[in-house]
Amino acid sequence: MNSPILFSENQRFKQWWLWLILLAVDALFLFGVVQQVVLGNQFGDNPMSDTGLCIVAGMMLVITLIFGFSQLQTIITEEGVFVRLMPFHFRFRRYTWDQFSNMYIREYSPITEYGGWGLRHSISGYGKAYNMAGKQGLQLVFQNGKKLLIGTQKAEELKAVLEKRILQPDL
Repeated sequence: MNSPILFSENQRFKQWWLWLILLAVDALFLFGVVQQVVLGNQFGDNPMSDTGLCIVAGMMLVITLIFGFSQLQTIITEEGVFVRLMPFHFRFRRYTWDQFSNMYIREYSPITEYGGWGLRHSISGYGKAYNMAGKQGLQLVFQNGKKLLIGTQKAEELKAVLEKRILQPDL
């Protein structure tokens, strides 16, 4: 990314109900660890082993941390579109302008089209998606017919940048 930034956006998971569920499950397993491992009382009618309970509690905490540190970063420059979904991509994915046959802002349904949020692959022919929240995204259609949707919370700002880029392609 050596050229000036035309658009930049950082997004995080904001679904309150997701955080409520994750934190409730974390609390339940941590309560179970304290009850069974620390205090010596069996946790539940058919308790798992102490080791198993600690492993599951640890895995749930790791999942919660992954959600907490997840961040979708989108940058548009004169070179093209750069996107990464932390912590899964350490480097930006670079897509140059000549790779696209079409691009536009569209409204989409995260659940029905992609099965949720995050790094998603549609089984219904919508292609791949990087999304965190909301229902609007930048739809990229590549020369080879593949599709990539990048979710955005700044649809109007992004649309203005794309229109300027299309009207003045030699920026």
